[in-house]
Amino acid sequence: MPTFLEFEKPIAELEGKIEELRHLDAGGDVSIADDIAKLQGKVNRLLTETYGKLTAWQKVQVARHPERPHFVDYVNGLIEDFTPLAGDRAFAEDAAIVGGFGRFRGRSVVVVGTEKGFDTETRIKHNFGMARPEGYRKARRLFQLADQFHLPLVTLVDTAGAYPGVGAEERGQAEAIARCIQSCLSLRVPIVSVIIGEGGSGGAIALAAGDRVLMLEHAIYSVISPEGCASILWRTNESAKDAAEALKLTAQDLKQLGVIDAIIGEPVGGAHRDQSEAIRRTGDAIAEHIDDLVTVEGGALRARRREKFIDMGKVGLG
Repeated sequence: MPTFLEFEKPIAELEGKIEELRHLDAGGDVSIADDIAKLQGKVNRLLTETYGKLTAWQKVQVARHPERPHFVDYVNGLIEDFTPLAGDRAFAEDAAIVGGFGRFRGRSVVVVGTEKGFDTETRIKHNFGMARPEGYRKARRLFQLADQFHLPLVTLVDTAGAYPGVGAEERGQAEAIARCIQSCLSLRVPIVSVIIGEGGSGGAIALAAGDRVLMLEHAIYSVISPEGCASILWRTNESAKDAAEALKLTAQDLKQLGVIDAIIGEPVGGAHRDQSEAIRRTGDAIAEHIDDLVTVEGGALRARRREKFIDMGKVGLG
């Protein structure tokens, strides 16, 4: 059985009944295929209705769903002959950021992204997708390799934010993130960035200063988590729902504000309900934007990318 979120309880109850009926039907005593079909129809309608009007806080929950496809799932589904590269050539390897060379639908690319892990062991290995300075320096090294070999760069973002530990700060966390952003804005090759789950703070934008920034329909992208915002403004995590609304962190809000360029529709019920379909749709969107960007000369591409992010900073200045 899938993992159900709090607001999915009515759906969970119906799917539980469907499972019970399937077990009865397997016994061969009574054919109840029609009853199962009717209940499945109710589930589909309820999923469509529920996911068509999610609140910002509910989208936060969906973006964090443990069964949502991760970076490694997208690589396995979209990238052939993936060859990962490790280390920042200065301090250490950081498994929170994974990247390397591969072929995407016949085209050589560099792919970089954050990986959270999918169970206790892998989450600890990948530090829950929270990169340290060496992770961002590794990403920057890969960005420069993409530029050196004239390869499109694809970045996939799913992080709660950069690791806030003392050691990370001592090794220059802020500087590493700033250099990553600077590197993105200096490249002469196409950059397509996709927020596939959580896009948290500088840890996200370090990989998302691209020519095209895409978001999955139920992903989130924000300067701070709702819980962090609530603890600062209201001194309590209980106001996280209010913070989620105020932060305008949904794909729909950010598209309207001009922060992202396009929204990738998810299967009904979220990417976690049909991972392969979500990955296919993401691949189609990436391919479409790369095809458009490779026709632009490198210098013009870089100038346009810089202007895009400068213009974001002008909003509200009159």
